[in-house]
Amino acid sequence: MSRHQHPDSPPADGLAMGVGAYALWGLLPLYFKLLQPVGAVEIVAHRVAWSLLLVLAIVALRRRLALWRSLLRQVRVLRLMAASATLIAVNWLVYVWAVNHAHVVAASLGYFLNPLVNVVLGLLVFGERLGRLQWTAIALAGAGVAVMAQAAPGGLWISLALALSFGFYGMVRKLAPIESLEGLATETLLLTPAALVYLVWLGVAGGLDFGQERGTDLLLMLSSVMTSVPLLLFAAAARRLRYSTLGLLQYIAPTLQFLLGVLAFGEPLTTRMLIAFALIWTGLAVFTAHALATHRRRRPAPAV
Repeated sequence: MSRHQHPDSPPADGLAMGVGAYALWGLLPLYFKLLQPVGAVEIVAHRVAWSLLLVLAIVALRRRLALWRSLLRQVRVLRLMAASATLIAVNWLVYVWAVNHAHVVAASLGYFLNPLVNVVLGLLVFGERLGRLQWTAIALAGAGVAVMAQAAPGGLWISLALALSFGFYGMVRKLAPIESLEGLATETLLLTPAALVYLVWLGVAGGLDFGQERGTDLLLMLSSVMTSVPLLLFAAAARRLRYSTLGLLQYIAPTLQFLLGVLAFGEPLTTRMLIAFALIWTGLAVFTAHALATHRRRRPAPAV
């Protein structure tokens, strides 16, 4: 720590990594819009296959292949990673489809809901107790979802699918005794056979977009970078920042997605949708204020 740095201030490199990870996730719609002519399943299949090659190279460069192989021999780890791989595949597929079918605002709502889904899962799965403010936050979010169901029922399934799939994904990853890099390598390894079978079938059927245009091919290959880099930045930031700081940064991604949907892509935003977002944002504010207050109370007093 720098001599002039306040002990409670986050490390500058960790903060930059955290902001970078969430900013990249928030700007992903711009990337997938470039691939709009390509089907969502093909995009995800390429994302999986090319990510496996990139992550395996990173694992090898970090000399962690032996550790990874030892983890692959553990049945419990494989079962949990099979579940997490399925959940993240569903999340990726819904997200790419939503972006390329003009539902970026609905997708952003899903990621705004995600922290509150995590609170509910903590209650139901891990037996965590909720305070009055947390229940208030959940009630506000529930009211927002109810309003959204009336305002834009066609997009609500997207929001709920993204929030639930990513919430359960986080829960499974919390239970799995594996680090983020090895976890991503395992998930992509498990998903790659299905991805390759689909791409081969698509090629035989004459519907494969890969190989038709050099620019599209390059974008599909670079999807591995767009998948792996934010995750690695996030993992590095998580080791350097307090959990409360990381929790605040997570709102960067859906905020950017929301702004892109409305300002860049011209998606409609009705009064009822604004009311739904206002209720959910208020719930998030209550939840965040409670989390920060709890963190301050639990922080040990400085030594005299």
